[in-house]
Amino acid sequence: MILTGNEIQKNIGKDIIIDPFDPAAINPNSYNLKLHNELMVYENEQLDMKIPNPIKTIPIPEDGLVLEPNRLYLGRTMEYTETHSLVPMLEGRSSIGRLGMTVHITAGFGDIGFCGYWTLEIFVINPIKIYPYVAVCQIFYHTPKGDITKYQSGKYQKNSGVQASLLYKDFINDSP
Repeated sequence: MILTGNEIQKNIGKDIIIDPFDPAAINPNSYNLKLHNELMVYENEQLDMKIPNPIKTIPIPEDGLVLEPNRLYLGRTMEYTETHSLVPMLEGRSSIGRLGMTVHITAGFGDIGFCGYWTLEIFVINPIKIYPYVAVCQIFYHTPKGDITKYQSGKYQKNSGVQASLLYKDFINDSP
C-alpha cells in the first residue's frame, strides 16, 4: 500500500526523515522534493562501467541554466531523507515531465533503510532552462510485506552530495 499524505505527515521524525521538511510540500500521497543548486556531468563522451569516469560540477545560477538534449546531468535533491521501515519511491512531477524533463532514468526505487540525498538522473528532450530549489520530483512510500532487511550498501548510503556511478566497485575482486 502507498502512504497517504496524512500518513507521511504522521511518520515524519519516526519512520520518515525529510530535512528540511516543509508541510506545504505534502501532496495527497507524496511529498515534493526540490533540485539542489548544482549538477554534475561526465567529462568523457564514452563511459566505462569498470572505472571511475571523470566528472565536473556545474552550478545552477539563480537566474537559471539551460540544459541541452542528449546529455546526462546528475543532480540531487535539496532534502536529505531517511526511511526506516518503508519502501521509498521517487517519481518526477507531472509538470516537469510535460516540459520533457526526466529526473530519473532507472533509479526511482529506493531501499528500506536508505539515508541520504537522492541523486537525480536528469535528461531533457528539448533545451530547457532550469532553476535551483524548484520542486522537480516527489517521494512516496510503500509499506513492505515480510521481514525487513535494511539497505547496507557502502556505495551510496549516507551520501553528502551528487554521486556519479560507483558501479566500477562491483568489478573489484570479481573473477572472470
